[in-house]
Amino acid sequence: MSCRACVVALAGLVLCLAGCATYSDRLVDIRQGFYNGDLAHTTEVIDKALKSPHHDADVLKLERAVVDLSAGRPKEAEQTLREVRDRFDYLEQKSLAEGALSMLTDENVKSYAGEDYEKILIRSFLALSNLFTGGTDAQAYSLQITDKQQQIIQAGLDKHGENPKLAYKQVALGPYINGMIREETHANFDDVARASMMVVSWKPDFIYGRQDLDRAQHGHHSRPGNGVLYVFSMTGHGPYKQETLEIPSTVALLVADRILSNNSKYTLPPTIAPIKVPKVVTRDSGVSNVRVAVDQRRVGSTATITDIGHMATEQYEAIYPRVIGTAVVRRVVKKGVIYGTKEAIGGQRDSLLNFGLDAVGVAWEATEAADTRCWGLLPDKIQVLRVELPAGPHQVALQAEGSAGVGREETANVTIVNGRNTYMLANFPDLRLVGKIVTSQ
Repeated sequence: MSCRACVVALAGLVLCLAGCATYSDRLVDIRQGFYNGDLAHTTEVIDKALKSPHHDADVLKLERAVVDLSAGRPKEAEQTLREVRDRFDYLEQKSLAEGALSMLTDENVKSYAGEDYEKILIRSFLALSNLFTGGTDAQAYSLQITDKQQQIIQAGLDKHGENPKLAYKQVALGPYINGMIREETHANFDDVARASMMVVSWKPDFIYGRQDLDRAQHGHHSRPGNGVLYVFSMTGHGPYKQETLEIPSTVALLVADRILSNNSKYTLPPTIAPIKVPKVVTRDSGVSNVRVAVDQRRVGSTATITDIGHMATEQYEAIYPRVIGTAVVRRVVKKGVIYGTKEAIGGQRDSLLNFGLDAVGVAWEATEAADTRCWGLLPDKIQVLRVELPAGPHQVALQAEGSAGVGREETANVTIVNGRNTYMLANFPDLRLVGKIVTSQ
């Protein structure tokens, strides 16, 4: 094969290996439709995307689960979440073939196995969903939340003995749901107290934690003739990923390849295209909590039990150096392939062949796109309020409030059962309810 043919062949290979479009492009329409309250359009967009997924079928299914839960279809949401949970667990077995291919393209060619916070939140949403389909598995799911985080932290140790995941904070929602369900049995209050102590320890700013612990230590669920209503709210716009330019690493590579080019037989492709990496971002949607009134009497406001936005950004910052490291290694591999090609076919340093291969290398690096796949319809916070009420029918009114004001009052009817728990869930990404108020009856 002629030298010119080699350049043409390599250029063709580069085009074939070019990275896919980023998931953030798909997510714009999905988030916009959801936050506008148009669940039918959001479902249509997701289902259309699922017909031609680009290694992002699993995250699309996660978006669909949030839509289903918000629309009052917890059974469908639970089924989808179980499927993705099992898929992510399977994908924790690394594929050497996909890993090698990603070094020649970008991370988008790999099957997406989920971020650590997403794996934990899948189990959180499984527990919440199951509360509205009978609750038989909710306790098991709640235990999985804590167990999975422990597994993730233990797996974070690298060959150098470093483990950035030790910085991860425990998620209090797991023990909260576990204690909530155990308390309803009116027995095993020692277990309830232990769960409450974990909540207080892991989420000290949860304003209802101390009174939950005090109640558990006194072995009390509710007074005779009363039951308990738990109001869960999903508030705010959750975290998502966007592409960002890693300028310091880009500059460092530029300096390095210029030094090597000046002291080597052949030049290296100049680092013109910046290194692109994903970054987890959040934004304030102006919702702080949800007011709760029962039979036209205000009984309190929901409080944060899980700050998803904070958890996602904190966990991602802990592993961010590894993300950058992978991106830099990919660039080095690509430069090495170009340099190796020059060595294999020979030629003069200042020849057109040398310049042609450098051009191919620049184009190859420019095809990279950051992997912005993520669970984009997560709320910013999961909040809860516990209210003890007399057994019988009640009307419950919810109003989101925050820096943007107070939203419209939304109501739902519930029937409280003596000595039992009743559950309610509502999604307020903004001051307006999206979907419907879901109840366990």
